[in-house]
Amino acid sequence: MSQDNRLILLEDISKDFDRHTVLSDINLYIKKNEFLTLLGPSGCGKTTMLRIIGGFEFPTTGRVLFDGKDITDEPPYKRRVNTVFQKYALFPHLNVFENIAFGLKIAKLPKAEITSRVGKMLELVNLLGYEKRSVDSLSGGQQQRIAIARALVNEPEVLLLDEPLAALDYKLRKGMQLELKRMQQVLGITFIFVTHDQEEALTMSDTIVVMKDGFMRQIGTPKHIYDEPKDAFVANFIGESNIIRGIMPKDEVVHFCGLNFECVDSGFEKDEPVNVLIRPEDIVITDAEDVPLKGVVRSVIFKGVHYEMVIDAGNYLWKVHSTVMVPENSKVGLSVVPFNIHVMKLTDDELTGDEQ
Repeated sequence: MSQDNRLILLEDISKDFDRHTVLSDINLYIKKNEFLTLLGPSGCGKTTMLRIIGGFEFPTTGRVLFDGKDITDEPPYKRRVNTVFQKYALFPHLNVFENIAFGLKIAKLPKAEITSRVGKMLELVNLLGYEKRSVDSLSGGQQQRIAIARALVNEPEVLLLDEPLAALDYKLRKGMQLELKRMQQVLGITFIFVTHDQEEALTMSDTIVVMKDGFMRQIGTPKHIYDEPKDAFVANFIGESNIIRGIMPKDEVVHFCGLNFECVDSGFEKDEPVNVLIRPEDIVITDAEDVPLKGVVRSVIFKGVHYEMVIDAGNYLWKVHSTVMVPENSKVGLSVVPFNIHVMKLTDDELTGDEQ
């Protein structure tokens, strides 16, 4: 990775509020033209990190670099970033055009340039013809687009988005996920997005930072984090999971449910305790006589594109996704190929029994 491609660098960032640490040991670089998502549960520190990047909060320790320049103590208006919040904060007394143009008028740009820029933004957010509308007459999704247009019209190098889709209903939210990714690709600027919704993160991101309790647990592409989660927390937070304790008798062999299974993982100590992850879609239901791992179907739920079944194997309830429905109380076999068995080291909390 060329250092020239690094736009924002967080170095040794921590943040305390009233002697309570909300961010610890944050070292992260964000690339130019990247869509990066901070993902994690409420209270994990993701919004605080975003606010430090935007200048709305200052770190207790560490520094923030933008294009190599230290901006740690600079206020928001001196940073080349704009922010879209969950509450859009549109001006109700101004129409759509005036809301988008507000920052340009404050900057005293020529009228012709303001008109041109606002027009381009309205086209980008698919709201041409709405210039004279009252913002109160718009739907939630349209208001959100206006808030994005108002932030982008000032041509920032970075757009910060703090859970901007949270207030939308499911269908609008799905549509706006694709719209945001399209806008980012068209504009070619850096988006930093905060969410607790793993589906949003997987849909839009180039890079995902998974956070918990003020720490970064894993950084990677959506595919890498989904396929190769670092630990049980990440595996549970990204997608649905079957996670069961096992041991590694030797490289590329893992023992769980009283059976040995071939896998592709290595580098563990002999008989090291591990977590074993198998995604529900990676389990194939077969005839009970064909494989050693078998169980009884306890429940079947139709989810639209697949059936979700819970299969009782005696010492574990397996969640299985399949396009083929198997009736409740059927005896079945469970088959999984070695590549789809992912072995994870136990975290320190799990080893000491302090896991939450």
